[in-house]
Amino acid sequence: MLHYDVARTVRCRARASQGLFMNFQESIQVCFKKYADFTGRATRPEYWWFVLFLVIGCLLIGAISDFLAYIFMVATLVPSFAAAARRLHDTNRTGWWQLIALVPVVGWVVLIVLLAQPGQSATSNATA
Repeated sequence: MLHYDVARTVRCRARASQGLFMNFQESIQVCFKKYADFTGRATRPEYWWFVLFLVIGCLLIGAISDFLAYIFMVATLVPSFAAAARRLHDTNRTGWWQLIALVPVVGWVVLIVLLAQPGQSATSNATA
């Protein structure tokens, strides 16, 4: 039993050092630090925690005032595009794949599937 716990702890620390585990607060901090950084990679937890923050923030602020919700959406527009571009880079695609969302109905579904896929190896150079 002790051996299993030690091995599990070692694996968890190794994954955390690679950025594979990211909590809600770390995700928001990273995404705002990389406000307009469209290069690099974003792990699935980083991206989806940030999306959850955007949805919750918009809903809570929208309950107070519609005008403030619009301000929040505009203020977080660039970081949301940047985080999505970095997430797509992690799946070996360019950030331009976000434009597929312009295709009615099907585009959003395809984009969500692409964003939800596991990341690929870091040796790929899909950063354009």
